[in-house]
Amino acid sequence: MQNKLTQSFRTWQIKILTATWLSYAGYYFCRKAFYVVKSALSESLGFNAIDLAHLGTAYLVFYMVGQYSSAFFGRKLGPKRLLLVGMGISILCNVIFSSANGFWTIALFLALNGLAQGTGWPGCIGSLAYWFKREQRGSILGLWSTCYQVGSVAATSFAAYLLGQMGWRWSFFGASLVLLAVWFVVLFIHPNRPDDVGHKMVAEDDDNETSGEENGALGWTSDVVKTIVIMGLIYFCIKFLRYALWSWAPFFLNKNFQLAGDDAGYLSTVFDLAGFAGVIFAGFISDRLFKGRRSMITFLMLTFMALSFFLMYFRGATSLFYFTISMGCAGFMLYGPDSLISGVGAIDVGSKRGALVAAGLINGTGSIGPIFQEEIIGWLYEKNNHDLVPIFTVMVAVAALSAFLTFYLWLKSRAGKAKL
Repeated sequence: MQNKLTQSFRTWQIKILTATWLSYAGYYFCRKAFYVVKSALSESLGFNAIDLAHLGTAYLVFYMVGQYSSAFFGRKLGPKRLLLVGMGISILCNVIFSSANGFWTIALFLALNGLAQGTGWPGCIGSLAYWFKREQRGSILGLWSTCYQVGSVAATSFAAYLLGQMGWRWSFFGASLVLLAVWFVVLFIHPNRPDDVGHKMVAEDDDNETSGEENGALGWTSDVVKTIVIMGLIYFCIKFLRYALWSWAPFFLNKNFQLAGDDAGYLSTVFDLAGFAGVIFAGFISDRLFKGRRSMITFLMLTFMALSFFLMYFRGATSLFYFTISMGCAGFMLYGPDSLISGVGAIDVGSKRGALVAAGLINGTGSIGPIFQEEIIGWLYEKNNHDLVPIFTVMVAVAALSAFLTFYLWLKSRAGKAKL
């Protein structure tokens, strides 16, 4: 009987991994289309870079709100219902984008889409927490987190293909069809909670965890709080840069390097493809070479990331070859620290009891970064007559700041004041 129960539970674990992986990859189809078709929108509807920046900001502000609010609504609805509601709204928004013509219509539904997209990460992570023990989550999340790189590459390529073949409206409509298919997968194979299919949730394993050194409800000392604040600031820088390239690389490749819209979309995936390798590299090295101490490898990779953006500043503004090379190098060096800071690092520092809160604070702070980049880059592009050098200067400065903050975190770790 126990063997049958164990086999049944493992079968459900595979289903949950499949459903949540497809969910988060699917969310990207209804997220990335806007970034791929920016240039086409500007030509078709007469939007300049500042208009496009305002549209991007509308999405990103409500994406941040969606992440925070999902922590509350997710407890009420459960992860399956949260995902179904979020995906359903995002599908509807992208259908509306495919027929919209006005700035304010697009802005309104981009904001609503951001709110809906914000349900993705907490919904998936909340679901995985029910089904996998904490001692399993490091390796499981390492495998699962490939969804946001594979999803990004697939979504960008798909939107670029439809842009080239059928126009920008189909980039949105096609994305909604893909996410609709994923919506049905979640509907049919993802239970809301384990007890819905006769199993107990494993999240109870550390409910009785106690510590004589606790300070407050989460057991965090002042050093832990300071470390989480610093990690949030580092993640602010990382997401500033990640979204800067997601949002603007296809636009720059079209406007400044005269690539066709679909070709610009395809080439921009170099950033994510290189990042896929960077995540695997960082996870392997941090465990095998640095024995789970992640601050040094994070510092080294962010330092090389800063050098990659310096190459972009030095040569990439006028050379397609160097822009592409520096974009790939930046992706490799950025995505490793991205995964370490926002995922496993949050658990390492926040402890078992405070891991979810730490992850929420770090990711929430990080999500402010994309809001700033959207307005800054749009304004700099228009005010400097489409010159990329001022934009790349800002990116170098943000990258250098992330490396400096991580170096400080490494010093704290060596002194025993941070567990990263």
